[in-house]
Amino acid sequence: MSRRPNLTSAVSYRDPKAALDFLERAFGFELFMRIDDAEGNLVHSEMRFGDGVVMVGSEWSEETRSPASIGGKTTQTIHIHIDDDVDAHCARARAAGFEIIMEPADQFYGDRTYRCRDPEGHIWTVGQTVKPVSREEAEAASGLKIEGWV
Repeated sequence: MSRRPNLTSAVSYRDPKAALDFLERAFGFELFMRIDDAEGNLVHSEMRFGDGVVMVGSEWSEETRSPASIGGKTTQTIHIHIDDDVDAHCARARAAGFEIIMEPADQFYGDRTYRCRDPEGHIWTVGQTVKPVSREEAEAASGLKIEGWV
């Protein structure tokens, strides 16, 4: 058994079974755990992407809802880092049904990123490092004071 990541995100959906299919088709996530109850309702699932994991589940309390159930509001976004061709990745996500809310663009920190919204309102950012950038270069390009740059 492979080592589990130290940090895993979990997202809630009205229709988690549809979300599993959607995330596999759009992003190439791989389902590696799925738990259903006796009625066939999805209780818990986990999908892998590289060395990362995202848990996908249903709405299970008043505090744990899909953005679709709370007027589209969200308090988190999920970032995916890929190794190549973020523009092709964006095209795949668009074709699968993601709403692209920020087209691919180069960022001051050396990544090219895009942002998208899934059918239930979760926001995902996808980035690819396209050039190494030093802290000093990032500060000069952004006008920001940066600490802890690696």
